[in-house]
Amino acid sequence: MDITIAIDAMGGDHGPHVTVPAALKALESDDQLNVVLVGLSDAIKAELKAHKAQVNTRLRIHHASEVVTMDESPQSALKNKKDSSMRVAINLVKSGEAHACVSAGNTGALMATARFVLKTLPGIDRPAIASVLPSEKGNTYMLDLGANADCTPEHLY
Repeated sequence: MDITIAIDAMGGDHGPHVTVPAALKALESDDQLNVVLVGLSDAIKAELKAHKAQVNTRLRIHHASEVVTMDESPQSALKNKKDSSMRVAINLVKSGEAHACVSAGNTGALMATARFVLKTLPGIDRPAIASVLPSEKGNTYMLDLGANADCTPEHLY
């Protein structure tokens, strides 16, 4: 089964300089993966060209005209950046064009936007952040890496 991931190509401290090569490496390692790079088309195309790569059946670009900065408040991003690469990537999940979204951008804005656009599952009050950690027996998956400092027992159950 093919999986499509929408990547906020503008996210993180270095944007497409990091996200585009990472996406290309992921595509090399999994032939059932499809990637949608979301962000400023010209910047993404320039980075693809620098890596001698181009759009194909497994890799496409979806333009978004705005970028959420790392120091922007979640409220500002949610209210003022409706065409941000982050929000457009999340909207691709909502519409079913992508199975998941990945962003290395502003964590608070990502959580607020995802919660607003996608909502949460019944019985889940807050989204959690997941990370893969290497261990002696392979990978370990950990949820909620400190994003919610004020948790009740109900939130953690």
